[in-house]
Amino acid sequence: MSPLMSPVVVVGAGLGGLAAAVHLAAAGRQVTVVEALDGPGGCCGTAQVGAYRFDTGPSVLTMPGVLAEVFGAAGQELRHWLPLRRLDPSYRMVFDDGSRLDVLPEREAMAEQVRTVCGPAEAARYERYRRVLDELFRVEWPAFIDADMTRLRALARPAALLRLAALGGFRRLDRLAARHLTDARLIKAHTFQSLYVGLSPQRALGIYAVIAHMDTVGGVYVPERGGMHAIPAAMAALLEKLGAGIRYGVRARTVETDSDGVTGVLLEDGDRLPAGQVVVACDRLAARRLLPASADDWRLRRPRHSPSCLVVHAGLDRALADQAHHTLHFGRTWRETFTALAAGLPQPDPSLLVTYPEPDGEAAPDGHATLSVLEPAPNLERADWDRLRPELESRLVGRLAELGYGDLSAAPRLVLDPPAWAARGHSAGTPFALDHRFTQTAWLRPQAVARRVPGLHFAGMYTAPGVGVPPVLISGRLAAERILKEAR
Repeated sequence: MSPLMSPVVVVGAGLGGLAAAVHLAAAGRQVTVVEALDGPGGCCGTAQVGAYRFDTGPSVLTMPGVLAEVFGAAGQELRHWLPLRRLDPSYRMVFDDGSRLDVLPEREAMAEQVRTVCGPAEAARYERYRRVLDELFRVEWPAFIDADMTRLRALARPAALLRLAALGGFRRLDRLAARHLTDARLIKAHTFQSLYVGLSPQRALGIYAVIAHMDTVGGVYVPERGGMHAIPAAMAALLEKLGAGIRYGVRARTVETDSDGVTGVLLEDGDRLPAGQVVVACDRLAARRLLPASADDWRLRRPRHSPSCLVVHAGLDRALADQAHHTLHFGRTWRETFTALAAGLPQPDPSLLVTYPEPDGEAAPDGHATLSVLEPAPNLERADWDRLRPELESRLVGRLAELGYGDLSAAPRLVLDPPAWAARGHSAGTPFALDHRFTQTAWLRPQAVARRVPGLHFAGMYTAPGVGVPPVLISGRLAAERILKEAR
C-alpha cells in the first residue's frame, strides 16, 4: 500500500496526539487514535470528587492561535467549537511583604500597575523590558518554537542566533531580567515561569523569557464552560466529525515493524491495527515497551527530569470574593527554594500557585466553588514520598489557612503527589517531563522521528518544542506535516 493511502495510528489522545490526528484526518488520511484511558485529554485531564469537578492538568491556555490552527486545518473556527474567555487579570502576584501586583496584558494598563506598586522609574524600565520580551518572542517563535527540529541543520540560523545573543537570550534568565529591572518583585514576576520548563531562574537561559511573554503579554484564556478539559473534548469531537476512529480504554502493546518500517500496532485486547505510519504521543520513556530496540534515541540515555509538584484540589462550600483565577503567593525566600528543589528537598518556604476557576454551574454545586493549589516539589528520583506526603500536605493546608482561604482539612479533596503522577503514567512522577537544560532543548531534545524505523513519529512534551500546551499542540502538527510530506 502506498504511504499516501496507508492508515495512521496515533498512540495517545492527549493534546499532542489529538492535534496530529486532526491535521492528518483533515488532509484525508485514515486515522485511528488509541487511548488507554476512558476519554481524551491525557495530561489535560479531569477528575470528579463527589459533587466537585477539577482540571488535573493545565489551568490556563496561552497562545490560543495555536489551538485555533488545529481547528482551522479542518476548515473550522475555534469559537464555534470552544468559546474562550480571556482572564483579567492574567495573574495576581501577592508578595511576602503584603504588596500585590495584577498582571494585565495591555501595555498601558500593566505599566500603570507597575507604576503604582514599584514607582515611575521602574515602570519606565518595565516598558523597555517589555520591548525586549517582544523582540525575543518575534525572533524565537518562527525559528525555534514553531519549527521542526528533527534535523541538525534546523539550528543553523545564524541571524536568529546572533539576534538572540544580542538580546541576552544566552544569559541566565535572572540576570537578563535584572539587567533591565531593579524591583525584586517585578523580577520574580518575570522569572518564576522558568519552573514550567523544570529549571530555576538562576539556571534557565534567557531565551525562556518568552514564557513570561506568553503569560504577561499575550494574555491567558480559559474555556467559557467545562474547564480546561473542554479543550481535548472539543478536539476529540472534531476528530470524530472528520471520520477518524478513537478507541478508548485499550492499551497499545507493540508497534510492529519489518525491514521497511512500521506495519501496524498490536493492542493489548488482541486486535491489530495496520498502519504505514504511527505517532507515539504518550510518555516517551514509558513508550519504550512498545517500540523496537532500533527506535532507541541516544538523547534518552541519561534523561534529566523536571521537578514535580504537590497539588491539592479542594471543594469549597462557598464562593470566594475578589479572587483571581490565578494567584501566585510568593514565599519569603527565593534562591533557597530553588536550591532545595535541585537537591531533592522540599522547598523551605515555597511559592504557591492558587487556581480558582470562576464557578460555571457545572464544576460545583450552586454557591460552592473549587480551589486548586500547586507547590513545586522534588520528583520520585530525588525524594522519599512515603515520608514527605503527609508532612507536605499538612503544611500546605496550614499555609492556605494562614493566607485566608479557610480551614480545608475536612474539605472534599483530591491530592496529586509524585507517586500519583507516576500512577497516571508520568515517568519519575513528574507531569513536566524532561527539563529544558541546553542539552535537552531543540535538536538535543529526544527526536520526533525515529530515523532507523521509517514511519515512526513522536509528539508530546518529550519532543521539541517541549513542555506546555502550545508546544505540545505544535509537536502534533509537526508530526502530521512530516507524515504528509512522506506521502508526496
